[in-house]
Amino acid sequence: MTSTMPNQSRTVIPRNLFDTEHDDLRRSFRSFLEREVVPHDAEWERDQSIPAEIFRKAGAAGFLGPGIAEEHSGMGPVDYRFSVVLNEECSRLGLTGIGQGITVHNDVVLPYLLDHATSEQKDRWLPGVASGEAILAVGMTEPGAGSDLAGITTRAVRDGEDYVVNGSKIFITNGINADLVLAAVRTGPGQPEDN
Repeated sequence: MTSTMPNQSRTVIPRNLFDTEHDDLRRSFRSFLEREVVPHDAEWERDQSIPAEIFRKAGAAGFLGPGIAEEHSGMGPVDYRFSVVLNEECSRLGLTGIGQGITVHNDVVLPYLLDHATSEQKDRWLPGVASGEAILAVGMTEPGAGSDLAGITTRAVRDGEDYVVNGSKIFITNGINADLVLAAVRTGPGQPEDN
């Protein structure tokens, strides 16, 4: 097999990482991407926006919400090999926008919900996360700190049972479509350490 680089070849190393169900997912997701994403990708990249509808289609096809229990309309236990398959297929087709969007949704924000959300929050959010009706995003990057979490200045101050958040976030993948944003903030005293 040759790569896309002229005059270079690459060796494909056989892997025994995947089972039949992963191969089935790969074929299904590749077909989904070729049908639903590839024809629109250049336009979405130009507009710097992926329509929320593609998340609903991905959810309906079973590509969202790994690790969500069946009681919340999910697929059950986490098998990160499924995420590897999704990432490999997006990369194979050069689909960085949707690839990053699904990764943030499935692999960055969802684990926080699974591990730290209350039962009420799980009941409220997880079915929509699995179906693509609730799109997840993470607000981490700040104008003065970049993605260096040690340098963030956004604060959340307790006000009764709520928190008041003050600060700025930028470059939020899925942000324009997000229904739920996980924000990295400071809750304790003190300032970020000087570098």
